[in-house]
Amino acid sequence: MGNFGNLIMNENMKIFRRPRTWIMLSILAIIALLMPVLLNEGMGSSGIFFWQAAITTVQVVFFLNTIFCVVIAAEAVAGEFTWGTIKLLLIRPWSRSKILASKYLTVIGFSILSTLLVVILATAMSYLLFSHSAPQDGSGVSASYAFTSWGYLYVDLFITLAIAFMVSSVFRSGALAIGLSLFIMFTQNLFSLIFNPVRYDWAKYVLFNNMDLSRYMSQGTDFGMVDGGNAGMTLGFSIAVLAVYYVIFMVISWVVFSKRDVAG
Repeated sequence: MGNFGNLIMNENMKIFRRPRTWIMLSILAIIALLMPVLLNEGMGSSGIFFWQAAITTVQVVFFLNTIFCVVIAAEAVAGEFTWGTIKLLLIRPWSRSKILASKYLTVIGFSILSTLLVVILATAMSYLLFSHSAPQDGSGVSASYAFTSWGYLYVDLFITLAIAFMVSSVFRSGALAIGLSLFIMFTQNLFSLIFNPVRYDWAKYVLFNNMDLSRYMSQGTDFGMVDGGNAGMTLGFSIAVLAVYYVIFMVISWVVFSKRDVAG
């Protein structure tokens, strides 16, 4: 366990000693603090519950957060091949599984850190600028609603990172991993529209149709939340589908990395 802890520490040092890492975190922090100010200037603070402002801010900033986390995940393995340091890593007395696990856990740790940074700063600034009284008509949102929404956002990020990490491990290309992940981010809703589970029964097993869990927060969606609506999909169903895809991505990453010949 001590050796594995040293591996994780080593991977964290690789990430946080790079100036661009701190630049990315600074950008996230600045935007998370600035967005509530812009909302306050444009809409005013009266009648707007601070949880609603915080949710809006996080949703806007989270897109950029996902991109930054994908960059970290894409270079976790591919960067070692690009810089030629993979041989130095593999000659150490650590198994390939431990090396890959340390890299993946470091990526997940960074994603959690950046997400918490955005959530905490957005909530704190929104709390300072907006109303603390929930609307009497019941249209406001609660803390539980906010954290559920953010949890669903992180699930989307979590799966996107798994894809980026797999591509990085299999193809040893950070650019391909970033490009494919960004493609999925930009076209996710488009593919969900084209391959609509309401129209095609098999489409409910497509990855794109299950990544956005926030749709289950609204009873008015085509997918439904409890009974599955017209498509026969529920929150539990989508989580199960994502779990299967996640296991597949991880197995591919570990098998390819463990058996790859890096002698050349």
